[in-house]
Amino acid sequence: MKAVQYRRIGAAPEVVEVPEPEPGPGQVLLKVTAAGVCHSDIAVMGWPRVPFPLPLTLGHEGAGTVAALGDGVTGLAVGEPVAVYGPWGCGTCARCARGEENYCQRAAALGIHPPGLGAPGAIAEYLLVDDPRHLVSLGDLDPVTSVPLTDAGLTPYHAIKRALPVLVPGSAAVVIGTGGLGHVAIQLLRALSPARVIALDVTEDKLELARNVGAHQTVRSDAGAAATVRELTGGLGAQAVFDFVGAPPTVALATAVAGVEAEVALVGIGGGVAKFGFGGIAYDAAVRVPYWGSRAELIEVLDLARAGAIDVRVETYGIDDAPTAYERLHAGRVNGRAVILPGG
Repeated sequence: MKAVQYRRIGAAPEVVEVPEPEPGPGQVLLKVTAAGVCHSDIAVMGWPRVPFPLPLTLGHEGAGTVAALGDGVTGLAVGEPVAVYGPWGCGTCARCARGEENYCQRAAALGIHPPGLGAPGAIAEYLLVDDPRHLVSLGDLDPVTSVPLTDAGLTPYHAIKRALPVLVPGSAAVVIGTGGLGHVAIQLLRALSPARVIALDVTEDKLELARNVGAHQTVRSDAGAAATVRELTGGLGAQAVFDFVGAPPTVALATAVAGVEAEVALVGIGGGVAKFGFGGIAYDAAVRVPYWGSRAELIEVLDLARAGAIDVRVETYGIDDAPTAYERLHAGRVNGRAVILPGG
């Protein structure tokens, strides 16, 4: 079968032929219908060292139909459309028992990795899933527009849920970076809260996307952005800030625009580190570094999509064009989310 792999440190991803996997006891084989391309993949491919063996089949956003069931698997039918819950855990620790496998307490020690981030990923014709609990029914949802929700929807949803208590009427929420995750976050904020949404990015096309999906106001993310946001919020700052870039300038911006008792979520993995202390950030502001989300939250996100509350903007590519999708993403030319269709 065809698969898109990261094969050597510093090299571009390649389309290669690999053996088709077979499900063992308790496993599920999916025929992949759609797989998402993410900035996290580019970050991994930029590391001088990776904490897992290469070559690695990429893709931690996956959707497909059940192709085969390993011995002992029940509750699924061949041909059933499903989405993959990506942050795999041990399934038995206290966090996993609550469905919070994104915060599994034993995954690192046991060598458990998400698909595409250590385990073979979804940008392939078939994907082997370790356990049926990591699959969620798609029902009648379009897998192409739904597959980004397994990360680009779930991750901002998890971050926003933590901040909902402060997003009261009259509050403001700032979204920094309005690409793959950010444009979904804007829609989630509009669906879940009464807050005024202020979106920031560096290009006009991304700001236009932000306006199209519901941002009340947009601001060019430049040297004057913090002052502009402060002015828009009457000098008070925002009650919640979500940084989907995570680079040093955006992290500094996120803490600069936070108001008293604000929730600041640093979601992007651009290498920035927040500097805060007495006098360096608004009183009682909390800075968090969320990671992905729970299985229950993925179900909630898919239900929001089913209700028409969120709509992911996607660009689609065949599997042979996956390296081009990564090039476009790295250059900032993907408006929304890139999705690979292994079946054409």
